[in-house]
Amino acid sequence: MYDDLPLINNTAIHNFELFVDGQRAFIDYQLRGDKIFLIHTEVPVLLEGKGVAPAMVEKAFKWIEANHLKMVPYCAFIKIFLKRHSEWESILA
Repeated sequence: MYDDLPLINNTAIHNFELFVDGQRAFIDYQLRGDKIFLIHTEVPVLLEGKGVAPAMVEKAFKWIEANHLKMVPYCAFIKIFLKRHSEWESILA
């Protein structure tokens, strides 16, 4: 789901962004050296419960992996996602 939508790395405001039906969902992050700190995930109310957050997190993890970074999750949603998807533990710092 949402495979055809690109994840945008908005470096100016330190956000991964996914636009769905004209609505902006995002993950706030900070990059320090080879570590990326995932601080907060937000999805507009109109998109809640439609799988946007998990799709965006998965896209962000693929970006992190492709860029040879290690992730430090602060976001509660991302921590829960990792408990359900242990295949991404390899990118944890």
